[in-house]
Order: sequence, then C-alpha cells, then structure tokens
Amino acid sequence: MSTTITGPDGKSRCGWCNAAPEFLAYHDTEWGFPVSDDRRLFEKLSLEGFQSGLSWRTILAKRENFRAAFHDFDFDSVARFTQRDVARLLKDEGIVRHRGKIEAVVNNARQAQALVKREGSLAAFVWRYEPDAKQLAEPQSASTSAESLALSKDLKKMGWKFVGPTTVYAFMQAMGLINDHVADCVIRGKVERARKGFTRPGR
Repeated sequence: MSTTITGPDGKSRCGWCNAAPEFLAYHDTEWGFPVSDDRRLFEKLSLEGFQSGLSWRTILAKRENFRAAFHDFDFDSVARFTQRDVARLLKDEGIVRHRGKIEAVVNNARQAQALVKREGSLAAFVWRYEPDAKQLAEPQSASTSAESLALSKDLKKMGWKFVGPTTVYAFMQAMGLINDHVADCVIRGKVERARKGFTRPGR
C-alpha cells in the first residue's frame, strides 16, 4: 500500500510525488485525469516506452525536449520520419538516445495512423480497455491488470513496439483509465469527478 505525504497546502497526497520536486505539479494536474486527445495519448505511450528501464523523473525532466524532437507527438508527422531522422535523434542529447526506442516511436506512429483509419481515433480504441472500477486492485498495489495485458497484446498484434503490460498499465494510470490515487490523497476526489464528467470516446 502506498504511503501518503503532506503537501505544501497541508493536505495528503500519494507518497510517490515526494520523490522529486517536479512530481507534485504532475501529480496534482495531470496524473489520473482522463484524456481523450489522440496526440496526448500517443505522447504518453511513447514516453512510457522510453521510460522502460529508467525512472519517470528522467523522462519528465526531458519531456519538452522529447516534444520538440518528435514534432509534439503528432503521429502523422512522426510517421514520415526516415532513417536520417533516427540518426539525427541519436545525436540529440536532450532526449534518451536509444535506437530501439526511437525506432519504436516512428513505427508506432505508423501503426497509430492505421488504427485511426480503422477505429476513428486512438482514444476510441484505448478507452475500450477501461476496467470496471469495482474490480480494481487497491490503489498502487499492482503493476499490471487483465486490461493492460489485453491492450498490450492487441497493440503488439497490430505491430506496436515497447508496449508491454507494465508500460501499458502505467499509461492507463496516467491517462485516467483508472483512478489509482490512494484513498487519502486530496487529488483522488478531483480525478473521480473528472472521470464522472468525462465522455468516453467512441460511445
């Protein structure tokens, strides 16, 4: 079970947001709030892939550099990247220079285009995997779920890369498909209200 910390306003928050100064704003304004914007969903899947084997702090600190390098994660634009772009990115000290992960983002951008043609939007596809809130594990007690396994498997079948079940579960936590803020966290109620008022894409 996750511990809580007391924020600067004297209210409880998930313990992990105390691990780095930049985590507090991310925790309070982004993590767990539902997202239906295809570009933001693609960005998060890409950044979670880059995080594999690293810390989220490393990725968050470089997020603006990643956005610049990958044309703000416009997947139509990234899908046109060539090996010359990959070579350029491998020299970009502002991002994580890992050939496999860079090539995965370019590959996944092309897969995202195909998925959008078929499904209407990335959001409509992803939100089909939203779990039943009543069947969720205790907040922050799991790193995968039946739904993250299913989404990972289906994305891989379509040719996506760096989308393992743990990566996909972290994506689902961050993009609001589940509310994984701990019970005492002041943001949990805000996320719950946002999720209640959220129109599920494609429904």
